[in-house]
Amino acid sequence: MAVAPGSRCLLLLLLLLGILGAPALGDPGPLEDVVIDRYYIPKICLREAQMGDFIRYHYNGTFKDGKKFDSSYDRGATVAGVVGVGRLITGMDRGLQGMCVNERRHLIVPPHLGYGSIGVAGLIPPDATLYFDVVMLDIWNKNDKLQITTLSKPERCNRTVENSDFVRYHYNGTLLDGTPFDSSYSKGSTYDTYVGTGWLIKGMDQGLLGMCAGEKRSIIIPPFLAYGEKGYGTVIPPQASLVFSVLLVDFHNPKDGVFLEHLEVPESCKRRAVTGDFVRYHYNGTLMDGTLFDSSYSRNQTYNTYIGKGYIIPGMDQGLQGVCVGEQRRVVIPPHLAYGENGAGDKIPGSAVLIFDVHVIDFHNPADPVEIETVFRPEGCNVTTRNRDFVRYHYNCSLLDGTRLFSSHDYEKPQEVTLGANKVIEGLNSGLLDMCAGERRVLIVPPHLGHGESGARGVPGSAVLRFEVELISMEEGVPEGYLFIWHGEPPANLYEQMDLNKDGGIPADEFSTFIKTQVAEGKGRLMPSSDPEKVIADMFRNQDRNQDGKITPEELKLKSDEDQEKIHEEL
Repeated sequence: MAVAPGSRCLLLLLLLLGILGAPALGDPGPLEDVVIDRYYIPKICLREAQMGDFIRYHYNGTFKDGKKFDSSYDRGATVAGVVGVGRLITGMDRGLQGMCVNERRHLIVPPHLGYGSIGVAGLIPPDATLYFDVVMLDIWNKNDKLQITTLSKPERCNRTVENSDFVRYHYNGTLLDGTPFDSSYSKGSTYDTYVGTGWLIKGMDQGLLGMCAGEKRSIIIPPFLAYGEKGYGTVIPPQASLVFSVLLVDFHNPKDGVFLEHLEVPESCKRRAVTGDFVRYHYNGTLMDGTLFDSSYSRNQTYNTYIGKGYIIPGMDQGLQGVCVGEQRRVVIPPHLAYGENGAGDKIPGSAVLIFDVHVIDFHNPADPVEIETVFRPEGCNVTTRNRDFVRYHYNCSLLDGTRLFSSHDYEKPQEVTLGANKVIEGLNSGLLDMCAGERRVLIVPPHLGHGESGARGVPGSAVLRFEVELISMEEGVPEGYLFIWHGEPPANLYEQMDLNKDGGIPADEFSTFIKTQVAEGKGRLMPSSDPEKVIADMFRNQDRNQDGKITPEELKLKSDEDQEKIHEEL
């Protein structure tokens, strides 16, 4: 039989008013089934309660007139049980099925689906219709498994958590309805523990397996893998499912050694660092989650130390073994080879794995000599440099990482120096010996033969220096302490020959003229210098002992005679 649209609306209105107990045109009679009003349904419903599921819920129970007969809220504890297996009144069993966590329902349970014609003595009268306001808090099943959702994962993951690993992680813990019960963030520190050794609830033990450092997961743990029937204190009720949002900060195994990753190794690596070498390197130090705790770059200064001697943490002592100059290496150090359970300062937590990205600038050994590589040596090289020789040379000076320091090419003329006169660093002096004019060399000068621990202007402390040198010319020198030497025996009447105008005194101009004549005639030679006039002036000043502007017969002495008399003056 067809019903007009207006009649259909009226019929529905009357039915609803009758159910709710409002005045109606006619009483439709007793309810045949439970009436369900889903007045709040969460936007996300991952699961609905099914027959045989364990559930936790809160409720208020009232009669039609609003009088309360029971409430879980008043008892301060949720109700937990199995739905759909006859452990609840039939109306509640039916009314709870299909609910989502955090869903709210109004249930109207007729007497025959409640406590029937008997009721509950002193509490629920016979043939009472019951009204329940229910909120679902938890749903689980004995067949449930851990639910793991990966929220984010680093692109690089060289290793994942295994049983017996020690982990450091942050977490937020909530019940299934979102009620928070604990958080490591509120404590300001990670939770640190071993995995798979029974120190954690079973669900967390399982949920952390396979994680990468830096990974985020959501882990839903059913009660039988958490705190079960007892719950935990006042914050975790009995039979509660737990939801953990976990960020794995780092992990390691007590058996771990240092892990090395060679990021860049120079093609030419003639030598590798060993115990006892002094290494200069730059580094960035981070935790496994990428947090920077230290950097030599921020100080604009390398870290300088001996390796294998215990001056640095054991992991770095090991991690720098075998490095090449210019190598870039990543050194991953477990805490037992770093700062251990106590950490260091406020930037390195206890039990933290440390990652150092290292760039080796140079290294040397205190026993190293100057390293000499001959790039070019002219044919017919018969005359080579010795100490006291005067040499002119070009050079480029740099650090081993290629940083340019100085160059003679920046000036108008080559560098000039008397070898063995302590005018240049010892290593460069050694490297310029036994060279021919036109020869080219590369010199590697360790700091103890260079500028030492203190360095020099523009040269870092303890720096190994690289010189490219080319010998332009050389002049034979004179013995140490001499400004002029005779090629043969000096004149027997030296003073008379030097006193050109025979006035009994030798002024500076007469002295200079005489010395230049001896050099021109090949009878002697001056100490090589870029300024011969200054050498002659020094010679005159040494002989003019009373500084009156002329040399007397008593003042004039040969250097060989002075040496015999132990007088330290010279000609």
